[in-house]
Amino acid sequence: MPSLHPQLQEALADTVQAIQSEIDGFLPLTGNPEDRVYEAMRHSALSGGKRLRPFLCMSAANMFGVDPARSRRAAVAIELVHCYSLVHDDLPAMDNSDLRRGKPTVHKAFDEATAILAGDALLTYAFEILSNNATHEDPQVRCNLVLGLARAAGANGMVGGQMLDLLAEKGNFDIGQTTRLQRMKTGEIIAFSCEAGAILGKASQQQRDALRKYAHDLGLAFQMIDDLLDVEATPEEVGKPTGKDAVAGKATFVTILGAERTRAQAQLLSDQAKRHLDIFEGRAQLLRDVAQFVVERRS
Repeated sequence: MPSLHPQLQEALADTVQAIQSEIDGFLPLTGNPEDRVYEAMRHSALSGGKRLRPFLCMSAANMFGVDPARSRRAAVAIELVHCYSLVHDDLPAMDNSDLRRGKPTVHKAFDEATAILAGDALLTYAFEILSNNATHEDPQVRCNLVLGLARAAGANGMVGGQMLDLLAEKGNFDIGQTTRLQRMKTGEIIAFSCEAGAILGKASQQQRDALRKYAHDLGLAFQMIDDLLDVEATPEEVGKPTGKDAVAGKATFVTILGAERTRAQAQLLSDQAKRHLDIFEGRAQLLRDVAQFVVERRS
C-alpha cells in the first residue's frame, strides 16, 4: 500500500471500522434454520476490503453536515450492493473465482445455491435500509437514494457492465467499448456513492454534478489500476487470483494501451477528478487525497 497522508489513512481506517460494525449489526444470527444464508451474507460482507464506496459516501455527506448515523446507513446499503455483485461475479457461470479478499469465495465456502441466495438477499436488504425512516426523515430524499442506487446497479449500470464484461471475452472490444464497459460495471456505483452523500445533504444540482464527474473519473482510474494489478501484482497482494483476464483473452486497458500508457492515463484521470472538486475548496481535501491513493495502490 502506498504511503498515505495521515489524515486520509486515519479516515480510511475509521470508515473500515465503522462499516464493519454497522454491517455486523445489520446481519445478526438468530439460531433459525435460515441462518445459513445470513452466514453466507456475513462471509461476503464482513471479509474486509478497502470500503472505498462507503468512504466516498460518508466523506461527501460530511461536506454537507449530514448526521454520520444517516451517512453510515447509506454507505452500508451501497457496500451491500457491492458485496452482492462480488458474490455473483465469482460464481462458476461468471468469473469462476475461488478466492476473494484472501478468503474462499462464497460459493466455495458454502455452495452455489447459497451464494446466489446470499447475493439476492444482500441486494434487496440494501433497498430496505435506504427506504427506512432512520436513513432520512424526508421521504423525497429516501426516494432519490433508492432511485439513484437502482439506476447505478441495474441494466444501465453495474449489471449491464457485467453483461458487457462477459461479451468482452468473445469479442475484440476497442478502447471506447472497454471504457463504456468499465463506466457501467464499476463507475456508476462509485459515482452514486459520492452523489448519495450530496443527496443526504440536500446539496445543489451543481454540487451533485461536480461530485458525479469527480467520481466517474475516479472510477475509471480505479479500473485502470485494477487492470494493471491483474498483470503486475501477486495474488497475495490483491487477495484474489491474477492473470485471469489474459487467460480469458479479454480486452482490458492494459491489452489495448499497454501498461505505461494505462498508468499515465489513470494519473491524468485522477488529476482531472481533483479539479472537479475545486468548487468545494478545502472541504474536499480527503476526496482529493483518495483520488491520488487510487492510482498509487497495490491492492
